[in-house]
Amino acid sequence: MADLSDIRKPIEAEWKQYERMMESSLRADNKLQQEVLRYVGSRRGKQLRPLLVLLAAQICNPVTDKTLKSAVALELLHTASLIHDDVVDDSDMRRGVAAVHTKWTNKVAVLIGDYMLAKVIGLTAEVRNIRILEIVANLGKSLSSGEMVQLHVGQSMWIDEEQYYKVIEQKTAQLFQACAEAGAESAGCTQRQRAALREYGRLLGLCFQIKDDIFDYSDLEEIGKPTMSDLRDGKVTLPLIEALRRAPKDEAEEIKNLTPTLSQGEGEEQKRALEKVKAFVMRFKGDEYAVQKMIEYKKKATEALNVFRDSEEKRSLIGLLDYAINRVQ
Repeated sequence: MADLSDIRKPIEAEWKQYERMMESSLRADNKLQQEVLRYVGSRRGKQLRPLLVLLAAQICNPVTDKTLKSAVALELLHTASLIHDDVVDDSDMRRGVAAVHTKWTNKVAVLIGDYMLAKVIGLTAEVRNIRILEIVANLGKSLSSGEMVQLHVGQSMWIDEEQYYKVIEQKTAQLFQACAEAGAESAGCTQRQRAALREYGRLLGLCFQIKDDIFDYSDLEEIGKPTMSDLRDGKVTLPLIEALRRAPKDEAEEIKNLTPTLSQGEGEEQKRALEKVKAFVMRFKGDEYAVQKMIEYKKKATEALNVFRDSEEKRSLIGLLDYAINRVQ
């Protein structure tokens, strides 16, 4: 599997510029705001999205100031959406540590997310590119719509594959797509190159989200969240959707009848129900189906890059796909 430090090599100097700009953006005069922003900034994860912005730009032309500001704006938008989502979902943990609303309050989390969104608007205005402004604005709408769709379909819990893709297209896929497209736009890529990077980003996002959903049925401790957490939150993802489709009707109904225990049960009763669902997914190879879908999307994403000649940047973009589907957290 490609290592992130190797993937970053073609834009190493530009990455340091990005980090300085991001650090500057996570500052505030208010003491509480600064404390929360420092906490958020110390837990930014792998930052695959700004990495994608920079690589998508440099595969065409050198990274510009517009590229850096676009990368910071999109990462801030993503981070703000996660802070708000944790409040909506009542999720206590984020990346293995206390979520902002858990460490402080819901009010603080909502307000700090709003503050970061204001920063996004300011940075996007500084870019002075109407297409990048549209990309950022459309992404904000898509992330919100995706969460609303997830809340709506979550009322019945047992969604089908089409509904599942509707949710992850509007959230994760659109986010990665926006990053690739903004990077391409900031560096003046051709229309053909922008279209290729846009599709690459969308498919990378699908791979990334499906891998996250496979993690929910994993025994790995490194993933940073409790296994089966999606089911505890009343979310059904691709591995279980496919297992239900493959299973005999009576067995599928038996699993569906566990709904109250999965999302509302406690202690040993809930634990037994979750273990039963996990065994069900493994028996009907729902996890293997999800892996196969990732491989299909990786192949299509790699083919989308055929418009570019071989280069360090192209190899890094392919390495990013490899990383997305083979990572252990």
